[in-house]
Amino acid sequence: MDAQHRLWVRFRAPDGSVGFGTLHDGQIAEHRGDMFAAPQPTGRFVALDGAKLLRPMQPGKVVALWNNFKALGDKLGLSAPPEPLYFLKAPNSFADPGDAILQPRDKGKVIYEGELAIVIGERASGVAEHDALAHVFGYTCVNDVTAAEVLNRDATFAQWTRAKGHDGFCPLGPAIATGLDAARLVVRTTLNGELRQDFPISDMRFTVAQLVSLISQDMTLEPGDAILCGTSIGVGSMKPGSDVAIEIEGIGALRNRYVARD
Repeated sequence: MDAQHRLWVRFRAPDGSVGFGTLHDGQIAEHRGDMFAAPQPTGRFVALDGAKLLRPMQPGKVVALWNNFKALGDKLGLSAPPEPLYFLKAPNSFADPGDAILQPRDKGKVIYEGELAIVIGERASGVAEHDALAHVFGYTCVNDVTAAEVLNRDATFAQWTRAKGHDGFCPLGPAIATGLDAARLVVRTTLNGELRQDFPISDMRFTVAQLVSLISQDMTLEPGDAILCGTSIGVGSMKPGSDVAIEIEGIGALRNRYVARD
């Protein structure tokens, strides 16, 4: 971490108002303006324990990586791809910290995937790798939830959008951390308090700068958009009642419960 390390959050205050700001010793220092463009403090402080944390940004799109970690790729017998392999998560899947992840109507197997999310802070279109980090605002935690049985149900068409796009299948948060070196981060996922994933971001096949640069050649990345870096060994299924936490030091812990559909 460096001197610019901050934790940015969006929140709903006890009076019902929605705002954003930075975390300081159990309080949120509210800011005004645009989180990604010189926001200014309002002077108002809101107690964290009295606020509801929301997903820390409102993405226009979420780009998610496949086969981006060497350890998992080796386990699955997958060679390194020559370029990032990615799909999109649907906006209806975006969820807040603490929100319930609702069981799909077909009640098939659903898995958790702890990941690091890159949050874009400056518009990126066709950027060079050496300039890419200037377009990154910070990082947050994500659970890339997947309806596993849906993905390859049809042998003629892998259903990434459907498997990854159910309501609530992309919790994000609890904060966006700035001033971090992503290569030094470690993702830890617990299921009902038991450690299931513990993997370093340094094992990525493509660096943060490479991901931002290469994806921006295909599509313009806007402030608030996120790139999910992919997951590694230890993904597993959830049962109704399961509590899942994705924790990254310097960012915090994203906690959600998987609940049965009536």
